[in-house]
Amino acid sequence: MQSLNLATANKDILLLVDDDPLIVDSLALVLSDDFEVVTASNRKHARSILQNLEIMPSLALVDLGLPPRPHSPEEGFTLIRELIAFNRSIKTMVLSGQSDQANIRHALTLGAVDFIPKPCDIDLLKARLQHQLMILQAEKAAGDKGEDNTLLGESTELHTLKSLIQQFSDQPFPVLIEGESGSGKELVALQLHSRSSRKDSPFLTINCAAFSGDLLESQLFGHSKGAFTGATSDKSGFFSEAANGSLFLDEIGEMPMDLQSKLLRVLENGEFYRVGETQPRQSAARIIAATNRDLRQEMRDRRFRQDLFHRLSVLTIHVPPLRQRGDDCLILLDHFRNLYSSGNTGFTLSDEARDYLKSYPFPGNVRELRNVVIRLGAKHPGQTVSLAGLQEELETELTDYSVDETVSHDHSVEEELERGEFNLDDMLKEWEMRYINTALKITGGNLSKAARLLGVNRTTLYSRMQKHSMEGSD
Repeated sequence: MQSLNLATANKDILLLVDDDPLIVDSLALVLSDDFEVVTASNRKHARSILQNLEIMPSLALVDLGLPPRPHSPEEGFTLIRELIAFNRSIKTMVLSGQSDQANIRHALTLGAVDFIPKPCDIDLLKARLQHQLMILQAEKAAGDKGEDNTLLGESTELHTLKSLIQQFSDQPFPVLIEGESGSGKELVALQLHSRSSRKDSPFLTINCAAFSGDLLESQLFGHSKGAFTGATSDKSGFFSEAANGSLFLDEIGEMPMDLQSKLLRVLENGEFYRVGETQPRQSAARIIAATNRDLRQEMRDRRFRQDLFHRLSVLTIHVPPLRQRGDDCLILLDHFRNLYSSGNTGFTLSDEARDYLKSYPFPGNVRELRNVVIRLGAKHPGQTVSLAGLQEELETELTDYSVDETVSHDHSVEEELERGEFNLDDMLKEWEMRYINTALKITGGNLSKAARLLGVNRTTLYSRMQKHSMEGSD
C-alpha cells in the first residue's frame, strides 16, 4: 500500500489514475526515477488520495475510461473538472485510448493541458511531463513577481469589472462573484483582497466542490482531537487561519445545505464552532464567494438557502466570459505567449487564424486560451500557426444533429399504457433527445449555453449526447 505521507519527498508528485493494474504498475516503474508516483484506480479513489496528501501533486496523468463505466469518457471528464476544482495549479494530462477528436478537444476545453493517446511512447510521455513541469516553474516565477495576477484587456466589459473591484475592495461586506468556469473568478477575488486594507493579512482559497460535506466542515471550521475517526490532533480551520484577511469560497453553490446554515451564522455574527467543540469561536475574515451556477434557480429548487444568498450577495460582481470581451483574447494571447515562451520557442498566428480566434466562443474561457497557447508553443516553436493548426486545438461549433423532433401525442397516457406497448425508457430517451436538440438549436449549437438552458453541467450534456450518438462538439 502506497504511503500518503509525502511531505519529505524530494521529487515532484505525480498522481496516476487508471483502472488497468498492468498499465499502472508499468508506468509507476518507468516514471519513478523522475517522480514520486501516487496511483488511484478510479475517480473516488483519486479524490480520497488528494484529501489525504500532505502536499499536492504537481501533475496528474488520468485515463478517460474509468469505472463504473470504463467504455465511456464521462468519469474521466468529471475527474478533470474535479482536479481543477481541488487545486488549479495541478497540471492534468490525459492518457487514454478513447482518443477520437471530440474527446481530445473536450478534455482540453475542460482544462486538461495535454492528451496522449494509448499506447504511448514512454520517451514522449516523459518529455511531455517534463514540459509541464517547466510550465509550472514559469507560472510560479510569474506569480512571485505578480505578473500573472493582473486582469488584462481593454474591453468595456473588463473596464467595468475593474471599476467594480475598485469600488468593492475595501468594503466590509461579503462579495459574490458570478461567472462561467475559467473566466477568472479567483483572480477577481485576489484583486479584491490585494486592493483592500487587508492585503497584508492572509488570502485563503477553498473550493467547496472538492470536499465531501464532513471534510469541508472540518476544513472550514477546524476540529478538535478525537472529534471523529482519524482526528488525531486539533486542527485549525480556514476561518481561524484567515484571521483578519480574506477567505475565498469557490463554487459556493456546491456547499451542502446543512453546512450553509453554519456559514450563515458566521456571516451574521462571526461565530463558528470547531467540529467536536461546544465553545464558540470568532472570525474576522471577509468572505468572498464565487459560483458558476445560477444561485437564484438553486434557491427556487431548494438547493441553496435564500437567507444565505441575500447575505452573500450584498455586493455582486459578474465576470464576463471571454467571448464577450472583444479583442481581449488577443491581448491575453500575447501575454500567455510571452509568459510561456523562451528564446525562439514563441509562435505567431496567421492573419486568418487571428481573425478566427476573435470569433471563437471559448467555452473554457481564459483557462482554455492559456492552455491553447501552451500547446501551440510546444507544437509550433518559432513558426506561424495557420488557421488549420489553430483549429486543431479548439472545440468547434455543433452543426449536425440527427434527432427526430416529432413526438406523437395523439393518445392519452392511459390509452398508451393500456395497449401494453409503452416503454418508459424509450419515451424518456425520446424526450431527452428532443429537449437537447431544441436547446442546441436555440443556442446555435453552443454546448455550454445549451447546458445552461437545460439546467445541467456541460460534461453531463456532452455525455448524454454521446449516449444518444449525437455528433459534434462546441
